[in-house]
Amino acid sequence: MARLKDYYEKTVVPALTKEFQYKNPMEVPRIEKIVVNMGLGEAIQNAKILDTAVEEITAIVGQKPVITKAKKSIATFKLRRGMSIGCRVTLRRDKMYEFFDRLVNVAIPRVRDFRGIPSKSFDGRGNFALGLKEQIIFPEIDYDKIDKIRGMNIVIVTSAKTDDEARQLLSLMGVPFRN
Repeated sequence: MARLKDYYEKTVVPALTKEFQYKNPMEVPRIEKIVVNMGLGEAIQNAKILDTAVEEITAIVGQKPVITKAKKSIATFKLRRGMSIGCRVTLRRDKMYEFFDRLVNVAIPRVRDFRGIPSKSFDGRGNFALGLKEQIIFPEIDYDKIDKIRGMNIVIVTSAKTDDEARQLLSLMGVPFRN
């Protein structure tokens, strides 16, 4: 069992139950999935960029991503429908907890001039979005082998009904929010 999942069941669930007075243990919010997305607009000119991005995401999350295709043609961007423009991966269960553990405890503290994650990125339904500017903050990425620094979006989907419940869940799980 993942270390963070065990921590969630033994520490976070009782704390949330006490704070929000849940009557049923199934009411307690939990992390359902984590979606990691890397959009690559420059893949229109150079298709090999997509291969390196797929390798990097595979190294970071431990699961092979799906290549995303353009839904519409946009002439000003020289983009045609069906062109490959990014990659994403959806993590659930144990892989999700292990990635979340590495994200919170290893990767985020390695960000330069880090003062905490802004807590404004909730969507109103308890989901949290986070943007990273560099993929090199993950220890799985070899700094010498990267050709270009790319960012990625990470969306943490929770079963919380409100943003306050989700914020409390994530802060108890170790996300360093800004005060």
